[in-house]
Amino acid sequence: MNAPMHPSRRTFLKASATLGAGLVVAFVVPGAKRFAMAAPEAAAAASTGLAPNAYLRVGDDDSVTVLIAHSEMGQGIWTTLAMLIAEELDADWSKIKVEHAPAAPPYAHTAFGMQMTGGSTTTWSEFDRYRQAGATARALLVAAAAAKFGVPAAQVRTENGFAIAGERRARYGELVEAAAKLPAPATVALKDQKDWKLIGQPTRRLDTPEKISGRAQFGMDVQFEGLLTALVARAPVFGGTVKSFDATAAKAVPGVRNVVQVPSGVAVVADHYWAAKLGRDALKVEWDLGPHAAGLDSAALREQFRTLIVTDGAIATQAGDAKAALGKAATTVEAEYHVPYLAHAPMEPLNCAVKIADGRCEIWTGTQFQTLDQQIAAKITGLAPEQVQIHTTFLGGAFGRRATPTSDFVSEAVHVAKAANAPVKTVWTREDDIRGGYYRPMYVQHARVGLDAQGRPVAWHQVMVGQSIIAGSPFEAAMLKNGIDATSVEGVADSPYIRDVPDHRVELHSPQTGIPVLWWRSVGHSYNGFVMESLVDELAHAARQDPVAYRRTLLEKHPRHLAALNLAAEKAGWGSALPQGRARGVAVHESFGSFIAQIAEVSVDRSPQARYPIRVHRVVCAIDCGLAVNPEGVRAQMESGIAFGLGAALHSEVTFRDGQVQQSNYHDYQVLRLDEMPKVEVHNVPSTDRMGGAGEPGTPPIAPAVANAIFALTGQRLRELPLRLPSA
Repeated sequence: MNAPMHPSRRTFLKASATLGAGLVVAFVVPGAKRFAMAAPEAAAAASTGLAPNAYLRVGDDDSVTVLIAHSEMGQGIWTTLAMLIAEELDADWSKIKVEHAPAAPPYAHTAFGMQMTGGSTTTWSEFDRYRQAGATARALLVAAAAAKFGVPAAQVRTENGFAIAGERRARYGELVEAAAKLPAPATVALKDQKDWKLIGQPTRRLDTPEKISGRAQFGMDVQFEGLLTALVARAPVFGGTVKSFDATAAKAVPGVRNVVQVPSGVAVVADHYWAAKLGRDALKVEWDLGPHAAGLDSAALREQFRTLIVTDGAIATQAGDAKAALGKAATTVEAEYHVPYLAHAPMEPLNCAVKIADGRCEIWTGTQFQTLDQQIAAKITGLAPEQVQIHTTFLGGAFGRRATPTSDFVSEAVHVAKAANAPVKTVWTREDDIRGGYYRPMYVQHARVGLDAQGRPVAWHQVMVGQSIIAGSPFEAAMLKNGIDATSVEGVADSPYIRDVPDHRVELHSPQTGIPVLWWRSVGHSYNGFVMESLVDELAHAARQDPVAYRRTLLEKHPRHLAALNLAAEKAGWGSALPQGRARGVAVHESFGSFIAQIAEVSVDRSPQARYPIRVHRVVCAIDCGLAVNPEGVRAQMESGIAFGLGAALHSEVTFRDGQVQQSNYHDYQVLRLDEMPKVEVHNVPSTDRMGGAGEPGTPPIAPAVANAIFALTGQRLRELPLRLPSA
């Protein structure tokens, strides 16, 4: 996907000049052309460059402002990325400030070429770039201090926001004016790991004070003079369109200003939310329900998916002859697994404020896809991408919902503001999103695994049936190969359990249903982790081996899996006695470059009055994510991923009847409740291996760990999500 044209250097510098006096450092990816390194007032002469980069500001008040190229949606990158810069800059941590960067090519993701947040990639993708930014700023400040002190730069050291030479000290703020006039070094040396003072240390989040004080601005908080609010009436069935509408009653509601048709439906524009909602309630719309009004039913879809299992699918991975080898196996394990559609259901419903005026389009929203939003808004308004300014706010949860390839909620808001000819904040209710948004796809999987006399897999045949997220999206050309959507089969096709089997075959069917699907926290791993780790538990039982010992045997050639498994087992006390009525289950899964093992301690209550028939008391989690820049952040993300995954494991599902979603809000699309949250213990595996992510990998192992514990406790194997105890 191509990035939009970069705004002129003068436009960028004019915006920078409004930020106050100081040293602005825009930094460079190794091997890329330098963007600019200059003070705002001197930068007009800087050469133009289009390489992806970002920048920091050192103010004359000693403040250090870090502009993050990604979206803060609870994962803690406001702190982690600032730590990288502060480490190399030797900044005073108390002086660090953070802002979301504007939407512009310098902030494009180093791996994907567009400005975005997702895939648990932020920290590792920015690890070098942000450290280089800090080191470059430090080099300029050292050079300015050396000139001020009249000593060689080698005699100047930095510490906690000061440049020091002997008895002489200068605050960074005193040096920024001189530093801004110096040429930037062509290369900078980064600190040795042994010299790190911040990186690797548990660090409290910088955005927490903003959030608990109410100063943090989320998209829903955006308000300014003249801003109206809109709610859109959308078709009750996917693919439906407006045939006609009568706005008479809606316009009679006090506060309603306008009713306009947009591609997604009919928008009621009003002075405030309540007027817009009452106006929408009064609106009369006749819908053409389209092709999905009849026959789109969850149970029927499941049966359609099951019929595909016996047909040949696209080959995701294969070696040898799995079918022939199955016939020679000493024992065969056969199982079918099912997972439902899921909604993202973030705490903050979707919203987007748009102002189109004076040849510009300004957008205020919490988004994961700045570049794509900017391009689509430009197309709708007829403006150039550089005339579209995106103000990224905090995101009150996203989980993939604010990263749609169609930019659905942003493009809709731009259409509304354009049609209304006024600044408008378009708001989705939670019901709007759960009933008319995007979903984690439903999957049915069937596996046959042959074991030898020692219980080791010698043949593996697995068939997967479910919708492709990538098919039909702008990413199809790059991510859909030979009929295989890599996100559909991740965690299966690349599983060490399967790859180490000499005769294996994984097939994929990707039926189209008319239901819009999207990545959901941990994407394909969210269901494949459940299937694979539940299935391996079945193999251990068939082999009459302890589940942890069995996994150790299968993972003996995979040290990072094994290290996480061993640490979790040790910390959980695997094999030790538990209170009566409790059992443990284990799962270990790799996703997004990180290796996670979780052990869940579970009890069940079959009594009619039981509020929660399945109770998870304790979860022990071990993670190898390589270097943990902020171990406190990693711990929080594991806790978060476990809570998110537990909600889906125990409660959540989206079902369809006559083409319509049956759930609407947290009362019937249930997530984990506060009184269900188990005690969670997180342990980092000491590691110098390649960095992985932390935002998503905590989610996949929890469902199978719980399901495996239930089997250990009851002897009943639960192969469907959400987990439901069968009748005794």
